[in-house]
Amino acid sequence: MVADVEAVEAVGEILGRVARGGTSVEPAFELVEEGLGARVDPARPAVVRAYVPARDPATAEAAVAQATEALGHLQAFGLRPIGELTTRLVHEADWADAWKRHFPVLRLGRRLVIRPTWRRHRASADDVVLALDPGMAFGTGLHPTTRLCLVALEALAARGALAGRRVLDVGCGSGILAIAAARLGAAEVLGVDTDPIAIEATEANAARNGVAKCVAARVGSLPAAGGPRDVVLANLIASLLVALAGPLRDELVPAGTLLASGIFRDREGEVVAAFGAAGLDVVGRSADGDWVALEAVRRG
Repeated sequence: MVADVEAVEAVGEILGRVARGGTSVEPAFELVEEGLGARVDPARPAVVRAYVPARDPATAEAAVAQATEALGHLQAFGLRPIGELTTRLVHEADWADAWKRHFPVLRLGRRLVIRPTWRRHRASADDVVLALDPGMAFGTGLHPTTRLCLVALEALAARGALAGRRVLDVGCGSGILAIAAARLGAAEVLGVDTDPIAIEATEANAARNGVAKCVAARVGSLPAAGGPRDVVLANLIASLLVALAGPLRDELVPAGTLLASGIFRDREGEVVAAFGAAGLDVVGRSADGDWVALEAVRRG
């Protein structure tokens, strides 16, 4: 049910009396930081949820009736507005498995196939299949920013500019880009991310795809150890790409390639300008909806 922020505590206390499964509060929020952060909006009501075991329908109905009566008394005081109590049956299996339905086998470009580990795929002779368990890390292949980077990476490999090369993946997430680079011929790939969960996911996914010997991952950011490299992958956001334009250039050998994604169309000019000022010439561009990916080459 929805409740004014000042009524949340009282509503939560009432629901908690009957909810053996616990309660939760979801405050109203708006996305900030180019979709990577959230800011609570105290002017809008929060959503309060309570979880009641439904194995005994009579007991569950009694709990709902008790909560409804108590909430009615609270409403009678007219302190702050609250909504009506509604109920929905949630099957236990939903918690563990329902989310997996949203991750299909996905074909990208000409050869790349993203296969969630719980799905099957009959690969053709030319397919490069990436078996992926995203876990809690970002990077499944479903988001436009990841798709754009994967397709650009495949195009780079098709031009012979990836085989035997050294690659850096900045903000590696699930490791999908690092693993794709290795499967497409890169000799050595390092993934860096500030989130330890991402490092764990990258290492597990690299082992699952048989590329653990050439894909390494560590917690950190730029500068990365062991550079410069032939190719740098940076599926970040525009503000980070602008801030890191110089450090990204420094990670490249002369004439090395940067594949940058995560750019909103209205921030593209800003990123291009920052790259140019840092000594990176944009030589390619692709778009998917409101998102843009750029290919740039280091001068000199």
